[in-house]
Amino acid sequence: MAVNTPLTSLDVMRDAPVIPVIVLHDVAHAVPLARALLAGGIRMLEVTLRTPQALACMEAIARDVPDAVVGAGTMRSAADVQASAMAGARFGVSPGYTSKVGQACRDAGLPLLPGVATGSEIMMAQEDGLTELKFFPAMQAGGLAMLKAWQGPFGETTFCPTGGITSANAPEFLALSNVACVGGSWIVPNDAIASGDWGRIETLARAASQLAR
Repeated sequence: MAVNTPLTSLDVMRDAPVIPVIVLHDVAHAVPLARALLAGGIRMLEVTLRTPQALACMEAIARDVPDAVVGAGTMRSAADVQASAMAGARFGVSPGYTSKVGQACRDAGLPLLPGVATGSEIMMAQEDGLTELKFFPAMQAGGLAMLKAWQGPFGETTFCPTGGITSANAPEFLALSNVACVGGSWIVPNDAIASGDWGRIETLARAASQLAR
């Protein structure tokens, strides 16, 4: 996939079984982390807007690891969308959904995985043309049972459950027909990032990339 090829939400969701949920506190960690994940078979990288360094980390990855696809997580406003796009993000992930965030993503050309936890939120996203959604927080909002219940009324919707997903329970979620991938932080543990243990992260990414769907 060329760097400038436009993405769809399904492209993002179907590239690998897991989208890593990344929290970075040091820009120096961004490039080696992205390279380790890429070496392990994970290209779609969600860098969350939870730290002051997040945008600079996105810029570094977009500039120095062109084969990775950097996305922005925890987008909560149109300003977040605009800043992320300027930093080189190629997709967006939000913990919830508003029409303003959806419109900002359309204006910026960013595919969006908006967070939903209820049927009403799914319907609101669908009204704006979104059918690829992040189920968040997955475990706290009903987990497998909720996704199974949604298969009937929202059969055309595809989910990326995030929140409480681990290497142990990910296969159960990936086995569902309405799940394309999961989001998880277990492949980017904070202690491994802090210590620069990129080999461990590559190993975790490789295992995650081989999970069955």
